[in-house]
Amino acid sequence: MNKTNLLKAFKPQLKLSGLLVAVASLTLAAGVQAQSSSSSPSGYSMYGPGASYIGLNAGQSNFRLNNGTGGFPSDNTDSSYHLYGGSYFNENVGMELGYIDLGKATRAGGTTKAQGFDISLVGKLPLAQSFNLIGRLGTTYGRTEVSSNPASGVASGKESGWGLAYGLGLEYAFNPNWSTVLQYDERNLKFAGSGRDKVNTTSLGLRYRF
Repeated sequence: MNKTNLLKAFKPQLKLSGLLVAVASLTLAAGVQAQSSSSSPSGYSMYGPGASYIGLNAGQSNFRLNNGTGGFPSDNTDSSYHLYGGSYFNENVGMELGYIDLGKATRAGGTTKAQGFDISLVGKLPLAQSFNLIGRLGTTYGRTEVSSNPASGVASGKESGWGLAYGLGLEYAFNPNWSTVLQYDERNLKFAGSGRDKVNTTSLGLRYRF
């Protein structure tokens, strides 16, 4: 499968970042309201107070950046990897730290790379037995590097800094310690010559609770 077809296969249904922020915020709010409940509707109560987890997601990144001028080859997608860990304050709300490698895009006669570290509040809203809607809202300290052909009009250089990050996903717990997660995330990163731009990821991963 070529990258064009792969992009179509992974293309998320939710594209409006404003909607994503709203849904993620609602998920966190629902978690706060549910913290007084002593039992979880999920088939497995993975996230009691103090429960911690680690996870690894792999998927595809999409750099929402222009290709400049000159008709240079362009491919704004690449593989992404997200390693993270977190702990829950109660059954519904917690905090997560992570590292994300967003890969690189081919554009403007060169390449654009990005990686970063996340700090997020996370929330869980049970939907059915063993299924949870999960949301995250936080920030990413991103580091980016752009190389380009001067004829493209796209600036080269390195940038770093904090930016908004948020996401929405679906979790299935298939035993008391393991779950699988399908997730969509957006991060606002700073790039040389273009200010801040969004990079989104769609990924599938595993979590282990300990």
